[in-house]
Amino acid sequence: MHFRPTRAEINRDALSHNAKVARQLAGKSHLLGVIKADGYGHGVLTVAEAISAHVDAFAVAFIDEAITIRNAGFQHPIVLLEGCFSEAELPVCAHYNFQPVVHQQQQLDAILTARMVRPLSVWLKVDTGMHRLGWPKGQVQSVYNQLKASAQVGSVTMMSHFANAENQTHPLNNHQLALFEEVCAQTESKLDTSLATSAALVSSAIDMTQNNGHWIRTGILIYGDNPVGNPKPLPEPLIAAMRLVAPIIALREVKAGESVGYGGTWTAGRPSLIATVAIGYADGYPRHARNGTPVMINDQEAPLAGTVSMDMITVDVTDLNAVAIGDDVELWGPNLSVARVAEHAETISYDLLTSITARVPRVTT
Repeated sequence: MHFRPTRAEINRDALSHNAKVARQLAGKSHLLGVIKADGYGHGVLTVAEAISAHVDAFAVAFIDEAITIRNAGFQHPIVLLEGCFSEAELPVCAHYNFQPVVHQQQQLDAILTARMVRPLSVWLKVDTGMHRLGWPKGQVQSVYNQLKASAQVGSVTMMSHFANAENQTHPLNNHQLALFEEVCAQTESKLDTSLATSAALVSSAIDMTQNNGHWIRTGILIYGDNPVGNPKPLPEPLIAAMRLVAPIIALREVKAGESVGYGGTWTAGRPSLIATVAIGYADGYPRHARNGTPVMINDQEAPLAGTVSMDMITVDVTDLNAVAIGDDVELWGPNLSVARVAEHAETISYDLLTSITARVPRVTT
């Protein structure tokens, strides 16, 4: 039971709808639903259930996340995007159809020397310019050949990761795509591949949806945020899957010239009405959100006024009509995009969604 009304409302229909949109955009490609980090903060099992009919497999960061999903009864293949941390994980992967990414020598050696009940499906990561994980161009063919020749390996999917897909005109995009295609061509003609993510899926400049063997990894799109500024037309609009809500717990009149909050970062330029709202950085609302960051109250927009506290924020509601203690404040959701709030906080929507802490109950709707 929760007495504080602060909550994150999770819309299962929105998750399903967005996954369906991604499915339509993917064309002939396979769709990999990325549900790591507790489903981007939405609740991994809620997300898995909502999108399961529209994706061909799930992706998580590491095996602990995958075990949670499998123990809940979901039978989809699950890709481990960071691969395995130890040899002890490999039999578990084989048993549960977890498909680890192989991005460095220790992982390769462990697979080649393992003894498992059934062969693994693995994803071989190529470093095409992100320079975070993966094999350089000159080593890929050898690694691929070793994996294909191993009795411990049933299939190999070649993958890489765009570093700048959100910026459709960035020159590195075409460089990475060309390098990836070159490396794949050195292995074999018919090859399962994965390069595109949500940003590439909605990009009008990058089209990887015509390859029958291609896997598109869709994450943020499922949760209702479009990471590209000028995307290609969508078959249907996306719907925000999380509505972050908190109540007004106090209203106070502030005279012109008086400041509000820690550090006095906001000063009233006129007699003002300030609403105190029961959410703060301990709940995951960004402390670095600037004065003027928007919130929605009774279908009206109001600006943040003062530094975010651990448990509270303060909002200038002087220009709003009919504001009362107990009114719900939407911090982001269908009426106020998380991307817009992220811009004011000088971060990205991924950061905000995954930062909502456990003390904020998720309420499915």
